[in-house]
Amino acid sequence: MNRKADISWADFEKVDMRVGTVIRSEAFPEAHRPAIKVWIDFGEDIGELKTSAQITDLYKPLNLIGRQVTAVVNFPEKQIGPFISECLILGVVGSKSGIVLLQPERDAPNGLAIA
Repeated sequence: MNRKADISWADFEKVDMRVGTVIRSEAFPEAHRPAIKVWIDFGEDIGELKTSAQITDLYKPLNLIGRQVTAVVNFPEKQIGPFISECLILGVVGSKSGIVLLQPERDAPNGLAIA
């Protein structure tokens, strides 16, 4: 995969990445591509957001509960079939085995910013 075009520091500062804990997840059989519906607690200031994640190669819904993840929380809502996605979980893409979720090396309070 080629490196993407340079962005300014101001552009990077617009991206709001936070740590949160998965509190609920379930299969999303209505999705065109295999996916899991995920609800994430981002703490008191942001609250709970949900997303659809195409991570079924390496993850099962029940294995996500309690896992901390990193996500972008300031994208506009996106309609995915009958489901509205409110954030984007971050992961490593391009691996033959599937997307690998990014998570803090140690537990961190929900809602803290990623820098």
